[in-house]
Amino acid sequence: MNKSLANIAELLDNAAAQATAIDQISKTTPISLQESYDIQALSIDRRLARGEQMTGYKMGFTSKAKMEQMGVHDVIWGRLTDQMAIGSDGITLSNGIHPRIEPEIAFRLKKKIDSLISEDNVLEYIDGIAAAIEMIDSRYKNFKFSLEDVIADNCSSSGYLIGPWHSAETQCNHIPIALIINGQTVQSGNSDAILGNPLVSLVEASKMMVKYQHSIPAGSIVLAGAATSAVFLKAGDKIQATFGHLGTVSTHVK
Repeated sequence: MNKSLANIAELLDNAAAQATAIDQISKTTPISLQESYDIQALSIDRRLARGEQMTGYKMGFTSKAKMEQMGVHDVIWGRLTDQMAIGSDGITLSNGIHPRIEPEIAFRLKKKIDSLISEDNVLEYIDGIAAAIEMIDSRYKNFKFSLEDVIADNCSSSGYLIGPWHSAETQCNHIPIALIINGQTVQSGNSDAILGNPLVSLVEASKMMVKYQHSIPAGSIVLAGAATSAVFLKAGDKIQATFGHLGTVSTHVK
């Protein structure tokens, strides 16, 4: 592996661990999309070497508007570990640089995704659907980055919280979603904002796995992508996300 890619991975890993923002990589070191994913993998390998365990994946750019804004035609993906799971003690603000929260739909896989799947057979791959929230926190200054930068930075993955699991057949499209902070609705939307149907996110994930010769193991959690814009967090915030019949997910910021 290119030593410079390992150096970039170390830089990003240290930025996340020390909650210290860095300059965009692409400003000084041009990197390809493949190299961005290589950096992401190397950075996560450093976490795994410290004892963290993989728990799943997150999909990004699952909004058509966001794809158009970034000038891309594919979703992007990042990795989740057990240390990113938000516990009952809530979110420690000092562990982040400029953290934001957003509501998502989560899937739990019963079969490995390593080949193309379709909307016709996607339900064969999952055994659970749940409401979720994801905390994103770019390691770049001013939350500014290129497509390659954000992929290398593990797609800004920082934390996640999963609500109660429902059966795979539970409807996950046409669900009204609200993000409520300190009793005020700050974002509202619908699960259809996720590629028209959150299940399509798994179809797109399969395309990415084939393209990058990767796979998502059975038992993994997959976050389907944001259903609304993300909202900045501040100390003392009480967070609640409601998802119709999927229920409510709540946490707080310390």
